[in-house]
Amino acid sequence: MTLAMPPIQEWHAQSADEVVQLLGARVETGLDSSDAAQRLIRYGPNVIEETHRRSAWRMLLEQFSDFMILVLIGAAVISGVIGDAEDTLAIVVIVLLNGLIGFAQEYRAERAVAALKQLAAATATVRRDGRVAIRPASQLVPGDTVLLEAGNLLPADLRLVETAQLKVDESTLTGESMAVEKCTAALADGALSLGDRRNMAYKGTVVTYGRATGVVVATGSETELGKIAALLRGDEGEKTPLQKRLATFGRRLAVAAIAVCILVFVVGVLRGEPVALMFLTAVSLAVAAIPEALPAVVTVALALGARLMVKKNALIRRLPAVETLGSVTYICSDKTGTLTQNRMRVEAIYADGGARAIRLPTIADGEVWAWLYCALAANNDAAMGDDGTMRGDPTEVALCLAAADAGYDRVTQKDVVQRLAELPFDSERKRMTTFHVVSDGVVSFTKGAPETVVEHSHNALGHAGPMPIDKATVLGQAERMAADGLRVLAVALRRWPSLPDSLAADAVECELTFLGLVGLIDPPRAEAAKAVALCQSAGITAVMITGDHPATARSIALRLGIVDGGGAVMTGRELEHLPLADFEQSVERIRVYARVAPAQKIKIVRALQDKGHFVAMTGDGVNDAPALRRADIGVAMGMVGTDVAREAAHLILLDDNFATIVAAVREGRRIFDNIRKFVKYSVTCNSAEIWTLFLAPFLGLPVPLLPIHILWINLVTDGLPGLALAVEPEERGIMQRPPRPPRESLFAHGMWQHMIWVGLLMAGTTLLTQAWAYHTGDAHWQTMVFTVLALTQLGHVLAIRSERESLVQQGLWSNPALFATVLFTILLQLATIYVPSLNPIFKTEPLSAVELVFSLAVSAVVFVAVELEKWMVRRGWLYASPDRGQ
Repeated sequence: MTLAMPPIQEWHAQSADEVVQLLGARVETGLDSSDAAQRLIRYGPNVIEETHRRSAWRMLLEQFSDFMILVLIGAAVISGVIGDAEDTLAIVVIVLLNGLIGFAQEYRAERAVAALKQLAAATATVRRDGRVAIRPASQLVPGDTVLLEAGNLLPADLRLVETAQLKVDESTLTGESMAVEKCTAALADGALSLGDRRNMAYKGTVVTYGRATGVVVATGSETELGKIAALLRGDEGEKTPLQKRLATFGRRLAVAAIAVCILVFVVGVLRGEPVALMFLTAVSLAVAAIPEALPAVVTVALALGARLMVKKNALIRRLPAVETLGSVTYICSDKTGTLTQNRMRVEAIYADGGARAIRLPTIADGEVWAWLYCALAANNDAAMGDDGTMRGDPTEVALCLAAADAGYDRVTQKDVVQRLAELPFDSERKRMTTFHVVSDGVVSFTKGAPETVVEHSHNALGHAGPMPIDKATVLGQAERMAADGLRVLAVALRRWPSLPDSLAADAVECELTFLGLVGLIDPPRAEAAKAVALCQSAGITAVMITGDHPATARSIALRLGIVDGGGAVMTGRELEHLPLADFEQSVERIRVYARVAPAQKIKIVRALQDKGHFVAMTGDGVNDAPALRRADIGVAMGMVGTDVAREAAHLILLDDNFATIVAAVREGRRIFDNIRKFVKYSVTCNSAEIWTLFLAPFLGLPVPLLPIHILWINLVTDGLPGLALAVEPEERGIMQRPPRPPRESLFAHGMWQHMIWVGLLMAGTTLLTQAWAYHTGDAHWQTMVFTVLALTQLGHVLAIRSERESLVQQGLWSNPALFATVLFTILLQLATIYVPSLNPIFKTEPLSAVELVFSLAVSAVVFVAVELEKWMVRRGWLYASPDRGQ
């Protein structure tokens, strides 16, 4: 049985000796094998535990428990009973299609936790039984001594006890873009965020530089990575707006349709109609009234949208995500690698009394600049890789490239770059010094934190030579550069006649000549600012959530236009101590969050959702995965993102381009508009069929349609034209309107009024045709009724292609698929009338020219009426709504 870890949560606040004592560790020799085996039994293997996973069969069967699916299954049974094999087959195929799609979505979601396990190191270098050995990472236990070096993936959570220039890339866990320098001293503040616990190293992060020894304090599910896995397991995720709307719509429509069909059956029998005929009529009407094509149309619309999005570098993992983007009101974006380039760059240099842009100085700019760039190239551990690119610590690479851009690359400065000796960087000194041969002796270059380098400088190098240094002015400049979000380093030199005998730091890092300040930053992506502006024009608020320093986050946000000069920045510590209810009062005002932990990202998303917003979360790291899962739509980076983020996301950006989200929003809005059009078309046509059968008896007319007529109209007019609506082009001004309110009804903006009056108009024109033909003794009256009802629906589908623009404004050929479908459906309808072999099947008779012209003229009334409705909408007389404007 797996037991809990030792009850110490703030390992970073304990000294190294206290941690060793509490865990019973032995740093010099390591645990003995018997002790390690007992601990493995006690604490369990170093793997991320998973909850009991449902079997694939169970997940598949659960897809068919939805109310709408059950109704469709019932409709299939009924269709089979009345002998309509084609309709039965169509319903069964649709049910299976939806079940398989739902199963695939759930199965993929279950893989998110499994992807986390792949981040665990396969092996680890440990001390056991007094020897250094390589053991499977799964066998690590609390108290084990682990040896680290550059390139290692951390196998567990460690409290560091020895370090040698250790730097760890924690970007996948904390969002910090720069490698973090580690130390061993105890940290007094027990409430530090993960990014500030400099004496800890966490599972799943990567050693980029140096060496270290650490004691395992947590394994498996008790690690910070394991806690993220628990967050993923605990959040089931939310249904999309489309799923919610269609579920509600399906339940109400099915109940109403069945009730009306029962009423039609009862009224018909009471009027003396044959019971068998009325039963088949009511059953046929029930099948027709339930829009079984709706799930297929939704699936096709989303699938076509997903295919288009792939061409635009967006991969849809879950089809409803395309539509969900149309409702997004907030995009919560990680900074590192999403809005920025995830690489350091020298942004500004302060030397010779003023700040200058990095690309302006050249070799000819004077002695101060020459020495400064020599220092950046020489006091540097970056190396040229086999592929011709610089490799090493991102900061070192950025400094080396800055020197090369100014003409001081390692080829032209090879004599100076050759190193005689060095004093490695130390976290306590916060400096690094290297010694190099020059023509008149030896020079030492020192770089490090401004306060330490300036403190040990006794003068500064200017264009006229050495001059007194104004330390207050220099440190003030360093503070201003830091406030702009730059990481600031100071550079100095000292001349020596020869290499000093003593290389003690106190002896050589003094009496320095200050050269300048260098400011570095992880720069924003070139297209990110435009993408943020496009989101804002579409009514979407961009929010930055990062593990970086507040000043850095604020600087990037200002450059991207996420905040203005007065925008507030909230830190993870502030957020942690703020109750959710209080936080919700200010969450809509905050645009930047810094030093944020994974659980806090979920808190931000939840607060926005509680305020009625639909939230998209973009990210690429392990730390983003729970928020991606919790968000209404998670957007993962495909090029630099982790497997965990991609598995938890709904949408993957293949080009890591923030602007691609805007294209996805546009596509989502178009798809939802088209789904609304199909629902409007389908429900209106179905209601017309119900009204026709329901009202005829009260007008003294016989049953106007036979069961075969109802099923035929349902098949050819509901299915094919409805599918063609799925590829309707977007309406003009689609990105100039705000996002749909998440709780907005599917039938908003006059849709339900349209369905009622147009359905009644269709029924009225059909019954008018029946009354005229029946009372004039026309023997073909039922065929005319059948034709008019079918053609009015085709006229309706042409008219509702836009909610505002007329068919003339849109152009008849702007949707060739719909035009071809309508033409094909008309030909099929005429075939049922004029093909002799089909007359017995459909109980029809050929119409005369006068009867056909009359039927066509009456059918056109619906098209004209809907066009008139849109004209009144354009003039603001009907369904006024400012957010639906052009």
